[in-house]
Amino acid sequence: MTVDEPQARKAFHVAIVGGGPCGLVCAVYLIRAGIKVDVFESASQFGEVGAGIWLGPNALRALDVMGLKDAIIAHADGGVPALTPFTFVSAKKGHQLIHSDKTLGIHRAECLEALSELLDPAVIHFNKRCTYVSQENSPRPVMHFKDGTSFEADIVIGTDGIKSLLRTVAYRALFQFNDVRRMDMQLDLSRHPHCFVGMDKHIITVPIQGGKILNVVIFYTDRSLSGSVEIPPNQWVATASKEEVLGKFSDCGPDVQKLLSLIKTCHKWCIHAIDPPLKSFVKGHIALVGDSAHAMCPHLGSGFGQGIEDALILCRLLTHPTTDAFNVQEALQVYDRVCRPRANMVLSRSTWAGEVYEALPCKVDDNAEFETLRSSLAVLWEPVWHHDLHKHLATAVDMLGMPDSEG
Repeated sequence: MTVDEPQARKAFHVAIVGGGPCGLVCAVYLIRAGIKVDVFESASQFGEVGAGIWLGPNALRALDVMGLKDAIIAHADGGVPALTPFTFVSAKKGHQLIHSDKTLGIHRAECLEALSELLDPAVIHFNKRCTYVSQENSPRPVMHFKDGTSFEADIVIGTDGIKSLLRTVAYRALFQFNDVRRMDMQLDLSRHPHCFVGMDKHIITVPIQGGKILNVVIFYTDRSLSGSVEIPPNQWVATASKEEVLGKFSDCGPDVQKLLSLIKTCHKWCIHAIDPPLKSFVKGHIALVGDSAHAMCPHLGSGFGQGIEDALILCRLLTHPTTDAFNVQEALQVYDRVCRPRANMVLSRSTWAGEVYEALPCKVDDNAEFETLRSSLAVLWEPVWHHDLHKHLATAVDMLGMPDSEG
């Protein structure tokens, strides 16, 4: 085991529901601080669920403060990642350049591998799907699992959440780059991510596995639906036909048509987000972190980063010298007051980003509309990435012990 030797143990026990990146970040940090932790994961093992995780500057700062940045980056595909261009082009004929920014990513499986190596396997319990948590008839919350077992702890941190469904769907396909090159496309998609901006649709392409594979995520919004919709869980992921995708993108330019013509099979994924935003992330001794608190559309790539900010502030409050088994609820209330407004802002902004990506002007010579689009793209990440994390953390710590901290 490579985890640091724990400090003097605190007299309370934390259970984490969900073995995703945010859950494991919390586990590593709390264990290093001397807090007893158990992690409960519904899957039978950690696996390749999901695709890439974007690491904005705010996420890197939080991971650095938690002492986890180097371990995660060391597992990145191709070694230490660097900021790479993220280019926005028109999905229409000509594929004119609209805007270019920079970003950084890592595969979710690599992140999980890096974090799991820092934990004693004995603290991770697989095949444990939590069905509900009760805290009415016990001084401590009790988790109940699908297999009929239960587990009691002083604090439960939920990190496994979602799930509301929006009117946008995403199709995902993987192409061999040798096949992409044979299509003789105008744009070179091999070096960095691109976004094809359309009307009620957009496409994200990301080269992975050292440039051998092109990961293509194809978004389409059905404007005939209003707000969020309910779809049965067994329909959240479905096989989609090539004809279905091509039919939705028939108005796009030649590079889009060539790319989509490579589809043999692809899967259609429902886009999940919490809608409307939660009014509290805390109830009693239960705290929601990451997706369980503010699952957001993937359009800003900021869900992971926001979850890491949550984890840092919650863990710092729980490990504060003044926090003990008798006042942990006060620490949880401070976490809610500090983290919820910002997290819900990023959630709403992520939804807006998807609207921007699908706001291509109808006319290619509409300069005013293109300038509006460029201006929106230029400021998308400003309040997300350029955030004073240390000030935010200091505010949370200062709130501990204040008379109105539970107000």
